[in-house]
Amino acid sequence: MNNSVSNTARLLWAGLRALLVLTLVTGVIYPLAVTGVAQALFNNKANGSEIKADGKVVGSSLIGQQGYSLDYFQGRPAGGLGTNSVNTQYKLILSGATNLSADSKVLVKQVEDAKAAVVKNNSTADYKVKPSQVPADAVTSSGSGLDPDISPAYAELQVHRVAERNHLSVTQVEKLVEDHTDGRTLGFIGEPTVNVLELNIALKSLVTKS
Repeated sequence: MNNSVSNTARLLWAGLRALLVLTLVTGVIYPLAVTGVAQALFNNKANGSEIKADGKVVGSSLIGQQGYSLDYFQGRPAGGLGTNSVNTQYKLILSGATNLSADSKVLVKQVEDAKAAVVKNNSTADYKVKPSQVPADAVTSSGSGLDPDISPAYAELQVHRVAERNHLSVTQVEKLVEDHTDGRTLGFIGEPTVNVLELNIALKSLVTKS
């Protein structure tokens, strides 16, 4: 009887020691090591790819913001799974596509309305936008609904309007877009993109200096 109790006690103690060791290794040491490496080697990405302006965090390079006035470059439409009534910078609270089919009457109407708005908003006294000039990303949301980037074509389409409203030359704004256009990853993966938040921060700085 005593041997049985002693063996049970030893097994319990062995199990407890294994639990404590595994908890220490996987619950404390490993997370601290991973966090330390991430902070040391990938500090910006580990902290949410933050974008700062005027010494404070104004957003993330990974999440598109909504609500820019027409003085600024506009991002892609945000269509997703749920609306956000808490933070007006981000229209969506849940990431995801609309799941509307290509022949959906609702989707077709959304695209037609968006195209008409893009043509109207970006036409100026000296520059008229044609419907055929409007790229797909100007009238459709991305798969996540939170895409922070637009195509260079959509950015260029907005140049005349942005220049007029901010009393800048078209050449100045075109140079701004060019400087904030990122090429394909490794030179061949994906398409060139323009981060809207970063571009608008640069635009605000240019306007302040002008």
